[in-house]
Amino acid sequence: MTELADRDYFTDHEILVDPYAYFEAVREKGAIYQPKGKDYLMVMGFEETLEIMRNSEDFSAIIGLQGASAPLPFAAQGGDITAEIEAHRDEFHGGDLLVNLDDNAHLQLRSLVNRLFTPSRLKANEEFIQAYSDELAREAVASGGVELVGQIATPFVTLVIADLLGIPAEDRQKFMDIIQNAPPPGNLDGELDLDAEDHPFMIMGGYFAQYVADRRANPTQDILSELANARYPDGTLPDEMAIVKLGMFMFGAGQDTSAKLLGNAMRYIVDQPGLQDRLRADPSLIPALIEEVLRLEGSTKQTARLARRDTRIGDLEIKAGTKIMLAIAAANRDPRRWEDPKAFKLDRPKIREHVAFGRSAHTCAGAPLARVEVRVILEKLLKYTSDIDLDPAVHGPRGARKLVFEPSFIIRGLAELHLRLTPGEGVDLASTGPSIIQKSEAPVPPSSPAAAPSAGYSTAATKLAVLLKDAAAKEVLDRHFPGITTDKRIGMAKSMTLRAIQKFAPGQFTNEALDAVDSDLAGLPVE
Repeated sequence: MTELADRDYFTDHEILVDPYAYFEAVREKGAIYQPKGKDYLMVMGFEETLEIMRNSEDFSAIIGLQGASAPLPFAAQGGDITAEIEAHRDEFHGGDLLVNLDDNAHLQLRSLVNRLFTPSRLKANEEFIQAYSDELAREAVASGGVELVGQIATPFVTLVIADLLGIPAEDRQKFMDIIQNAPPPGNLDGELDLDAEDHPFMIMGGYFAQYVADRRANPTQDILSELANARYPDGTLPDEMAIVKLGMFMFGAGQDTSAKLLGNAMRYIVDQPGLQDRLRADPSLIPALIEEVLRLEGSTKQTARLARRDTRIGDLEIKAGTKIMLAIAAANRDPRRWEDPKAFKLDRPKIREHVAFGRSAHTCAGAPLARVEVRVILEKLLKYTSDIDLDPAVHGPRGARKLVFEPSFIIRGLAELHLRLTPGEGVDLASTGPSIIQKSEAPVPPSSPAAAPSAGYSTAATKLAVLLKDAAAKEVLDRHFPGITTDKRIGMAKSMTLRAIQKFAPGQFTNEALDAVDSDLAGLPVE
């Protein structure tokens, strides 16, 4: 039988339940360990993790999403593979997303994100957070119970980031539905193709493509206009597709971090004796609770780096091309750094020094927002209740809980958490106003074909989805733009016309080429 330390972390579903026992078994092998038969290193130590996170010169973030177990798309040779990484970047899973970028490309895009998470903007956003969390908490307590992850956590954090970005109110329910049905990143059963037409990122990308194109053509005073027209620190205007992908990533990353943190925090509130009463009596302790939960059971279990130059970790020589798994969950329980590391301590010294949100260049930009979101919703739930407990019919009794976790090697989070909520004595649970969001009976993705103009097809008036449904029009597109009709990346643009798409790829969709397409389309009968 394979000993615990050498089991496959990236595919073993049993490790999901208690990854910490697995990490401790690996730690017994050393602060850095190469599992038998594997071609990657696992880093368990706090100081070693910090050293790697801070060294973005020698370690690339390119494998952050695909993980350390996935093969590289090239054979690493020599003492510096930086050029090879960049040459093959589009072959890595999510290689052009913020979390995987390096050097100036990361610095430039990160500068745009940082503008969204300034203290003043977060303070303004907290008005929405307070109102929406109050609405959710009142409804849940009045019902006597709630499934926390699906009914509160996911919609709450999704709509908070929608409000921060300025997503139109009529589209927010659609985004909530898209995120709620999305698989977790780092899925143990295999990742979905990010370019697949039905991937949540692609569906959201269809909306963002329209937002960005519209705000650049018709800027207003909203946040979307600011983001769409923001410039990099060097004064250059970002490519429109870079802004679209940034919006997609922020939605996906934001909901995973905050939603799972809320569920993890609630487990401690419920099962730590006397804790919820203590928090009700003194809500100022909630931030300390959040930090200790982040250390003990943060939303991110691990991340990964690829050594792009020959380097060292401590005294250990590392060759370029070495894949490294940074076990964040293990580093945050390193006994060399934390006294009694497995214990929950509300007053733990220097608690914010954990690495749950990363460190250095790739520190989670949304960390301040996540802290506010979770603090506020917990304040509301505690305010309106006298007792919170897990539903024993679903999760079993205290001391023998039955919990199901998301099947992800990246995310530590519950698939569901059913709560029983006892209202506080004299608490008024009546609604204080209209709902924060606009409900939609049947959300329709932007890729749904619109009716073709009766006068005929054109690149200025006919959406791509309509052209792709017509065999003759589809043949015209393939003749002028070979491969376009089978390119999965075009999925997010199906709700747009080719003239609108031109703004994202002016080199490919030139005026001359589109004029030629119009000429050929003019002779086609409209289906």
